[in-house]
Amino acid sequence: MSERAVRVVLADDQPLVRAGLRVLMADTADIEVVGEAGTGAEAVRLARDVRPDVVVMDIRMPGMDGIEATRLIRRNADADAVADAPVDTGAHAVRVLVLTTFDDDEYVYGALRAGASGFLVKDMALEDILAAIRVVAAGDGLIAPGVTRRLIAEFAARPEPVPPSPVRPVAGVTDREREVLVLIGRGLSNAEIAAELFITVATVKAHVARLFTKLDARDRVQLVILAYEMGLVAPQR
Repeated sequence: MSERAVRVVLADDQPLVRAGLRVLMADTADIEVVGEAGTGAEAVRLARDVRPDVVVMDIRMPGMDGIEATRLIRRNADADAVADAPVDTGAHAVRVLVLTTFDDDEYVYGALRAGASGFLVKDMALEDILAAIRVVAAGDGLIAPGVTRRLIAEFAARPEPVPPSPVRPVAGVTDREREVLVLIGRGLSNAEIAAELFITVATVKAHVARLFTKLDARDRVQLVILAYEMGLVAPQR
């Protein structure tokens, strides 16, 4: 994303929230707001018409909520990536970064499962919001360690989404890759994993890339979820 600004659509039913984010990004050379949506349906249409890099998506909106909008945006993006494959390897894939009030929002897990690449909490520092947008635009997932623990604890407290046994085996995953997956599930960054395992950050990145392929995971957020679903990491309360 170094050659052009990250193109962002803001989807929130509160005009003041969108206005505040737009003002923030107006002074940022590498992020450009290319559209605003007040409903989930508008966000889906804008994502298809404008093809932004990132949609910053609120969860609670009138009509179509942010979860369903995220699901449709990711479905469209995946379909477009397949259609464009001969000439474009997904450089224009639209990613979703959920904007939520985590303390009272029980739908974050659903949004991640719908295809979101991560989420923001509305009371985050503005610079952290900008940094999160850049991370997601670069193709990575974003999930903060502290929020990871709370999210998974909340998820684990509801019996219906918790499978009685691992969703998929860890076949083909080496012992070292398994160790990396466990640490990802605990919310550690690549640098922290490298320090924990006494290996280089480049080696960690290589392990993470292989985990993406072997577990058919789209990004780091999915690896976190898989680590918990496989029983490799226990929720912390």
